[in-house]
Amino acid sequence: MPFSRGKKPTSSKIPKLHPKGLENQDGPQTKRSSSSPQGAPKKRTAFVDITNAVSQCFLAPRFDSDDVRPAHKIELSNPIKKKDPVKKLQKKVSVLSKNEVNLKSVINSEEKLEELKNVELNIEKLEEPSSKAPIPPHLQPPEIPPEFDIDSEHLSDSTHTVEYAKDIFDYLKSREETFVLHDYMAEQPNLNSNMRAILVDWLVEVQENFELNHETLYLAVKMTDHYLAVSQAKRESLQLIGSTAMLIASKFEERAPPCLDDFLYICDDAYKRSQLIAMEISILQALNFDINIPVPYRFLRRYAKCVNAGMDTLTLARFICELSLLEMEFVPVRASLLASACVLIALVTKDLGGWTQCLQFHSGYSVEDLAPVVRKLHEMLISPPDSKLAVIRSKYAHKVFFEVALIPTVSLEMLEGFLK
Repeated sequence: MPFSRGKKPTSSKIPKLHPKGLENQDGPQTKRSSSSPQGAPKKRTAFVDITNAVSQCFLAPRFDSDDVRPAHKIELSNPIKKKDPVKKLQKKVSVLSKNEVNLKSVINSEEKLEELKNVELNIEKLEEPSSKAPIPPHLQPPEIPPEFDIDSEHLSDSTHTVEYAKDIFDYLKSREETFVLHDYMAEQPNLNSNMRAILVDWLVEVQENFELNHETLYLAVKMTDHYLAVSQAKRESLQLIGSTAMLIASKFEERAPPCLDDFLYICDDAYKRSQLIAMEISILQALNFDINIPVPYRFLRRYAKCVNAGMDTLTLARFICELSLLEMEFVPVRASLLASACVLIALVTKDLGGWTQCLQFHSGYSVEDLAPVVRKLHEMLISPPDSKLAVIRSKYAHKVFFEVALIPTVSLEMLEGFLK
């Protein structure tokens, strides 16, 4: 526990290493007992007095000058008895026999290891595919014509995942069939389209305040729509549903998502912590825990790359796509189709041409497929803005976003020229 400033601790809990009065401090009044403390082993000398034994056992014999042998024989009593040679031989034989047994076990283990290696080699040979066998079609890399190759220039950059880029977006496009929505507002007796638009407008503001990724915003709106499509909600719980969807999307998209208390704070503490957790469980169960929903924002960047569009053109397409989040009529539109229509309007507005063959190859949509969505988006752009839903327009009117919200909308006649 930290000490308060300006006050010193009266006592310390750290024990002293050498307290006074211990046996380590020798003084004139300190007496050491000659006897060992209770429980300690008694002192004993390490060696006995062996001077007499040495003089008796190792006394050198006397020799006469005329005889090689000693003059008299002294028999010494050697306290060390000589080992019996028979027993010594038997011990050597037993040691040799044990060594032979160990050697045999080592040889057997080596033979078993060789057998295991042979078995593994045979298994590897069986598992190796035949060089003549054809590669299945789903394992073959996609064939991209050179004129439609937009990824090879980034081969040295691993973050672009050039080898899998085409497969990733084809997979996302195929998953759209799982998440096709319908206009569910007729099944919500307590809600209407205007309430949903106000909620989305508020979620955009939350995304700005928390500085979250745009993918997080799109995913939160998608999860809100999917939840409302399968369960009825009251007007009072609409903000709880949106904030909880943003919490789940943040966990999925963000490196450092906001905590649960942050979302309670932005709701002005209108809900309790237990309510937010319960709503999180309810949304995940309604979506069968599958929240990898394709969003149009991912396709926007991919399709803008097909025509080498600049950031200002891409930002204009983002502005159009983000405005479409407010409208209920774009909820059933697939994410890739909506992104393609927004890119086409941005290209025509910037006078960069129309729908190219490269865009058609990577998106899979022709101009005829885009025409109905493009006309709806143009009608949305020319309609007078609602003063209650001004967050998106004020956001993209900033210099950071190239002030694309202030660009005049292209005429429908010019758009129709590129839709034929």
